[in-house]
Amino acid sequence: MIVLGVESSCDETGLALYDTERGLLSHALHSQVAMHEEYGGVVPELASRDHIRRALPLLEHSLSKAGIAKNDIDAIAYTQGPGLAGALLVGSSVACSLALALDKPVLGVHHLEGHLLSPLLATERPDFPFIALLVSGGHTQLMRVDGVGRYTLLGETLDDAAGEAFDKSAKLLGLGYPGGPAISRLAEFGDPKAYTLPRPMLHSKDFNFSFSGLKTAVLTVVKNHEEKVIANICEQDKANIARGFVDAIVDVLVAKCVNALRHTGLKRLVIAGGVGANRQLREALNAAAAKRKFRVFYPELEFCTDNGAMIAFAGAMRLEKNPDLAVRDYAFNVRPRWPLDELEAA
Repeated sequence: MIVLGVESSCDETGLALYDTERGLLSHALHSQVAMHEEYGGVVPELASRDHIRRALPLLEHSLSKAGIAKNDIDAIAYTQGPGLAGALLVGSSVACSLALALDKPVLGVHHLEGHLLSPLLATERPDFPFIALLVSGGHTQLMRVDGVGRYTLLGETLDDAAGEAFDKSAKLLGLGYPGGPAISRLAEFGDPKAYTLPRPMLHSKDFNFSFSGLKTAVLTVVKNHEEKVIANICEQDKANIARGFVDAIVDVLVAKCVNALRHTGLKRLVIAGGVGANRQLREALNAAAAKRKFRVFYPELEFCTDNGAMIAFAGAMRLEKNPDLAVRDYAFNVRPRWPLDELEAA
């Protein structure tokens, strides 16, 4: 069964073809980072319009790379939510219109389920059950994953997600957008002893997170700097602040993951989402895994951010378990707010 995946939840347009027998056939992705950089963040209207321009050329590229025709597609999966409403509508309309024209069934996929299952696309893939840390620009959640559609929320952020804290703190340091990769690179040159920033909820009795206070701590450091103006802070001091921030956020994420594993008795940890590409986080988790005898799995770097491959794969996994999920009802709807715990098991 060949499934076409369409992803358009935010600022990446992704299309991919997954075959349940041969694996991932092709994928194509266009990032809007350069377009939104001028505005310091995602502009929803611009994102939607760009998805319209990119979707069909990416489809043709994916088909050509896979060496198949449109009629070879057996089903089409698209991101139904959560995400930006306008952006979701573009992807869903493209998917459903194409399905109608080809007389193929369609399936709406939960964006976060795509991220949770994306490590299964890697060569070294985890078996169920496992603990998953979903950590991205809009979400920070710890989940117990017992199978496709079988997710138990253990904890989540009470305010800013980790990715939001990265972007906002980077902006305070004058690093621009997107801030996550920039502040992580700068932190590599920082002195870990220069600034000790708070580790919010590090010792709480639950698995929830809070990163708003950490972002505020970075703001306080910047405001209290003797030069007062961020442009005049020397590059070394910026690096020191970045190092203090990254160390704090990594310490919290690693501690919560270790506690979740201990609480459940599981020995497999999966990291999903854009922040999962962070080098410092991966190094700290690998060290913790070696010390505490658990295994940690990551998506391929190209599948950490939003992409069509994870949507095609998630759709294929659901259809393998229940072919009746794919329908020929093309009156689509999107769900900009869609809690993962409302998702039914396949």
